[in-house]
Amino acid sequence: MSSNDRHPIVAGSPPVAPSAGAPLKVGLVQINNSFSGQNYLPYSVALLQTYVEQKSANPSRYSFLTPLYKRIRIADAVASLLDADLVGFSTYVWNGRISLEIARRLKALKPGIFIVFGGPHVPDQPESFMRANPQIDIAVHNEGERTFLAMLETFPDREAWQSLPGVSYVKPDGSFVRNANIDRVRDLDEIPSPFLEGAFDAIMAANPNESWIGLWETNRGCPFRCTFCDWGSATAAKVTKFGEERLYAEVDWFAQKKIEYIFCCDANFGIQKRDVDIAKYVSKIKQSTGYPVALSVQNTKNATERAYETQKILSDAGLNKGVALSMQSVDMTTLEAIKRDNISLGTYMELQRRFTRDKVETYSDLILGLPGETYESFVKGVDQLMENGQHNRIQFNNLSILPNAEMGDPAYQARYGMATVESKIINIHGERIELDDDVPEVQDLVIATSSTPLADWRRTRVFCWMTALLHFDKLFQIPLILAHGISGIAYRDMIEAFMAADPKRFPKIAEINTFFHSEAEAIQKGGSEYVFSREYLNIFWPADEFIFVKLTADGAFDAFYEEAGRLLSETVSARHSGLPMDVIDEAVRLNHALVHQPFAKEDVKIRLRYDLLDYWRKVRDGEQALLREVPQVVDIDRTSKPYTDFQKWCREIVWWGNKKGAYLYSPRALAITPELAGHY
Repeated sequence: MSSNDRHPIVAGSPPVAPSAGAPLKVGLVQINNSFSGQNYLPYSVALLQTYVEQKSANPSRYSFLTPLYKRIRIADAVASLLDADLVGFSTYVWNGRISLEIARRLKALKPGIFIVFGGPHVPDQPESFMRANPQIDIAVHNEGERTFLAMLETFPDREAWQSLPGVSYVKPDGSFVRNANIDRVRDLDEIPSPFLEGAFDAIMAANPNESWIGLWETNRGCPFRCTFCDWGSATAAKVTKFGEERLYAEVDWFAQKKIEYIFCCDANFGIQKRDVDIAKYVSKIKQSTGYPVALSVQNTKNATERAYETQKILSDAGLNKGVALSMQSVDMTTLEAIKRDNISLGTYMELQRRFTRDKVETYSDLILGLPGETYESFVKGVDQLMENGQHNRIQFNNLSILPNAEMGDPAYQARYGMATVESKIINIHGERIELDDDVPEVQDLVIATSSTPLADWRRTRVFCWMTALLHFDKLFQIPLILAHGISGIAYRDMIEAFMAADPKRFPKIAEINTFFHSEAEAIQKGGSEYVFSREYLNIFWPADEFIFVKLTADGAFDAFYEEAGRLLSETVSARHSGLPMDVIDEAVRLNHALVHQPFAKEDVKIRLRYDLLDYWRKVRDGEQALLREVPQVVDIDRTSKPYTDFQKWCREIVWWGNKKGAYLYSPRALAITPELAGHY
């Protein structure tokens, strides 16, 4: 126990006003995760600061400290805030616990400091949360700009706060207050732009070597009420908009400040007709300035035509790395249970086909562990997406519970038999950064439901990893696509054959299965969702990518492909005898040769009887594919960009290739001429 831990915290301790004539010093905290050395600009708290500075009757009354925007030692965070009279925290799942601990230590060292908590992580029904955390003086619910200003304008008059809308607090006498939420801002241009008003000038000047990511809103609200999400329930299903001229000026600001990456916070980009024009403007600015490099948006759910048009514009401009089609499930029972049955699956399927046809890569999101989903319905859905042309990537996400989502209600969880475990929040490909003074963030991860018991959850998780390894990591995609095409065997049947491989006959594949099962069991016991490897980049890997790296590191690729080829041939021939198995053998040889490997010292040429490259490419592009017997040589360039550093290969090929599955060399088919025939 440190000396800080011995200071008592008393709920409702009176705030201390600054000395006469001194400005009220306001600290702001919005701790975000860092990604590859990049950090988010603290947009949420900048909105509060700008609103106060623009709307206050006496702005000179306030002095804002430089915001705390990333994870640092708690003691250092506390020290940077001790000079404040009031500190506002913007909280969500990635910063909830560290924010509480910073606030606790602040209050212990300076009892008169006033602590305000807001953001989606503050429960809508907050009494138990507030009583468990007496370091918080007031919690603000829903939109905070108006309430935060009203609170500051009357500081430190506690009596005046009793009528503040959208706040909750424990009174000095121990009673609890939860006031009704304030009406949402309907004209969002009432809220000044923190970009255009200079709210980030100080923080950017103080951190000149920082590489920033921009958070950007064009609207607020979501018309859908998915039970796993806290968005629709928080915004009353109504969408409000910022003005177009303001948005265009903000895009200009991003370009001027050379912000490479922008994450658009809209729940449904493309839901407004004007979103097409916004996409065009961002594309135009990138073309003329080079910035932003990328704009990540979340598609509107049902507006097929606008979703297609906006994403096509962004794709043509190189602003996205692929289009996310986040269907979460394709099972109607599950979609009804999570209140997504009003979102058209047909929209997703049509968008997937159209983007594939236009050479725009897509990736799909599915959530494992949703209520109503079974092993069978989940696997059937994966098979359906692959059959429909999804060969780039399905991102298989584990389900976690957000506190203000409908799914966070214990009654809802009981209705669907949902079992959860607390686990640390780990970012995919995140580094293990162990500060000597930190608290880990945790989540409530769903590890079983009444429709997917514990054993079925593990089996489903293994199916996801095996599908990713074989198909989406491209290690075995060509043989799977070919076998499906010539025999009609379902993708799921082939993948499940790998999950059931005989350990005596297929020891390498069985070893992979054992590893996947042990990882799934570890997750159910509260372990990490990802596999940490100190040896491979000191990061957390998805289990399938970890196996890809390990097969390479161990020199086990030849053994893997020998077993995988035999297993696939036996699986197909057992159901469809009489098919030409030699073509499957060729597909295995081709795929093996195409997988990008470090330390390659020479190019490779493979002689084939069939035009497998053309067949594979047409299937991936959503075209009619016909397998032709066309003898040819496939020339594989392995040496024009060699990798002689294993760690660099891990980073640039396996990690950075994740979304696009860019794990293969670029092959070139050569017709066998009489000259070539002499060599082959």
